[in-house]
Amino acid sequence: MVTFMSRKEVEQVTGISRSTIYDKLNAQSNYYDPDFPKQIKIGVKGVRWRSDEVYDWIEKKSNPKFFNNI
Repeated sequence: MVTFMSRKEVEQVTGISRSTIYDKLNAQSNYYDPDFPKQIKIGVKGVRWRSDEVYDWIEKKSNPKFFNNI
């Protein structure tokens, strides 16, 4: 079953700030990360992230092979 995380939950599990999350999503930013999970719009203003994608990103980020390919 897929669960969704709020931005605050993404901040807590990744250890990164709100502004860094949005920098990682912004292709114009120096901190853009094409592998960072994309947000999903919920309603007019709300956004969520799939928890499985967030945890996969964390695991990939901690994998030494990932850093060797940067």
